[in-house]
Amino acid sequence: MPNLSNHAADPSIFDAEQYRCDFPILKRRVSNGVPLAFLDNAASSQRPSVVIDTMADCFESYYANVHRGIHTLSEESTDRYEQARVATARFVNAAEDKEIVFTAGCTAAINTVARSWGETNLRSGDTILLTIAEHHANIVPWHQLAERIGLNVVFIPIDDKFDIADEVVLEYLDRHRPKLFSFTAASNTLGTEFPVKRWTEFGHSVGATVLVDAAQAAPHSVVDVQDWNVDFLAFSGHKVCGPTGIGVLYGKVEHLDAMPAFLGGGGMIDQVTTSGFSSAALPEKFEAGTPPIVEAIGLGAAIQYISQIGLDKIHDYERRIGAYADAGLRELEGVRIIGPTPDRKSGIVSFLIDHAHAHDTAQSLDSFGIAVRAGHHCTMPLHDAIGATATTRASFYFYNTFAEADRLIEAVRSTRKKFAPSGRKRRPRTG
Repeated sequence: MPNLSNHAADPSIFDAEQYRCDFPILKRRVSNGVPLAFLDNAASSQRPSVVIDTMADCFESYYANVHRGIHTLSEESTDRYEQARVATARFVNAAEDKEIVFTAGCTAAINTVARSWGETNLRSGDTILLTIAEHHANIVPWHQLAERIGLNVVFIPIDDKFDIADEVVLEYLDRHRPKLFSFTAASNTLGTEFPVKRWTEFGHSVGATVLVDAAQAAPHSVVDVQDWNVDFLAFSGHKVCGPTGIGVLYGKVEHLDAMPAFLGGGGMIDQVTTSGFSSAALPEKFEAGTPPIVEAIGLGAAIQYISQIGLDKIHDYERRIGAYADAGLRELEGVRIIGPTPDRKSGIVSFLIDHAHAHDTAQSLDSFGIAVRAGHHCTMPLHDAIGATATTRASFYFYNTFAEADRLIEAVRSTRKKFAPSGRKRRPRTG
């Protein structure tokens, strides 16, 4: 086992135990009656009681459709819905509340930019620049757009340290002069954290519009769209302790104002006649139909909850527990870490065990009560680039403990032994 320093688990620095009681599901026992160790947070986090109770209270006390009703319940729902927008704007430090658009998820947010901004501003022969570390949600919409209007989609490669140097980014920007530079703030597979502010400046220097996929950053570190100066940013509700079915698109006012409405219907209009329509003002312009009302209210509660803990504290703690797990796994024979050194990544530890498929590894860990993710994690181009069909990923959050990291290390040790070759030589066949 790695040496656990007093600093690493010192509850005066950060005590994960004090938050675990806020999450009812963490009391669950799973396979063989063992306590759940939920290490699948990069896929989706768990929800604290305050989020569950906030959403239940909406359904039980004041739920109604928003914006159009004149009655008490509608006005109360509208007020809580817009309060969630205010909380989200503060969370990412948006200049104005109307720069926050609620969507069905991070994927829907990126698709909105591709459909509206992309089809308006890009022309045949233009280039979109991505990194090879992107989630499919930040690849497929651009491929679809490229097929529709004839674009070039170019990928920046990753190096043998699972990172991308500034010099490589600058080289690709200078060579391809993209109209859009879209990249993840943190890789959901490798955990690699990329320098958003610096890369945004690089992109703007060649005239590119910059979109940042913050799905793996927003739950774990401070997001500041004004300091970063990004043009667009997207993240998911279900990864920040909020519900599914809700995501956030941030866009600078000048971009959102100039973009045509993506979805048409009720809620997003100012006037409709038999000859046409005019769009509503921001942000309703991009929120057609009945929006995810209860989900947005739940997201607002989740954002307030993790903000009270402190994103800086969360990031520091995850770095330490991730480094601890990383060090322990690296000591095991036949285990290979897929990702950079802990100082360059978040609390994600992806790995491979010799002679064991990632799915078999995850199933084995489940028998120890440890929930991890196995597969390509919606990053098939990245897995192709690193020469792997699948990896096993353990991803930590602020409610995970060092004891759970120890359980992971010991379970991987046992799994490695189970799949290790016996070492016995076969006898030659006779006769």
